[in-house]
Amino acid sequence: MPSAPMRPPPRRFDFERDAFAFPNELVWEYSFAADGSARTRRRQPPPTYAHRCFVLARSARQFLYHARFEPSATKLAAAQYRQRVRAVVRRNPRQPCPAEDQLVFPGYDGLRGFSREWEPLLKAECGGAWESYALRSHWRMVFPISRRHQAATAAELSERIRAGFAPIVHLVRFPQLTINHGIVLFARREVAGGVEFAGYDPNRPAEPAALRFDPLRRTFTLPPNPYWPGGDLDVIEIYRSWWF
Repeated sequence: MPSAPMRPPPRRFDFERDAFAFPNELVWEYSFAADGSARTRRRQPPPTYAHRCFVLARSARQFLYHARFEPSATKLAAAQYRQRVRAVVRRNPRQPCPAEDQLVFPGYDGLRGFSREWEPLLKAECGGAWESYALRSHWRMVFPISRRHQAATAAELSERIRAGFAPIVHLVRFPQLTINHGIVLFARREVAGGVEFAGYDPNRPAEPAALRFDPLRRTFTLPPNPYWPGGDLDVIEIYRSWWF
């Protein structure tokens, strides 16, 4: 089924304004050897908000597409904010709505500030961990991902970011399960050896992630972080069409 024509996004994703302030918590603590192998142990105390990277990535774009923040307006009561959050996360994460249909969140300048003050409410309303496992796009990672596919993906992501969109991507190493993660891309730049995409990583909301693409190897790489030893991975854009 072909995807519907995309409306222009309301504005560009601003990392300091449009990311959640709180993280998707890790279930495991990782230590990586030089060869990339990992040793793990369960975090103590256990996390209370985990397995929701795709939920937060999707919700961040739903707020970008369907909400408007008005910092100078009077704040609302908790019940009113809860009703508006529920309405936002029921809306289409693939298509922006017309400006006149956006839901207004008074008293805040963006999602980061709002989520800092209303963290429990957002955690309760944005979606459960099961939603990160029940994505319609998960079928794609079980099929071979070629270097040609990755080169085309890099070009498409670049074009969409230039047009002002904020693509959501699925990072995989299938059939390995060393990474199965979602982030929101919002900027790109030419660097030595290729292209670097800046992203909002729900696991690490304090600073942008750096996803690189090497056009000679036609391969994406992600540098080391607390849950990944660094290295090559595959990228699939999701939340774009009916199939994804």
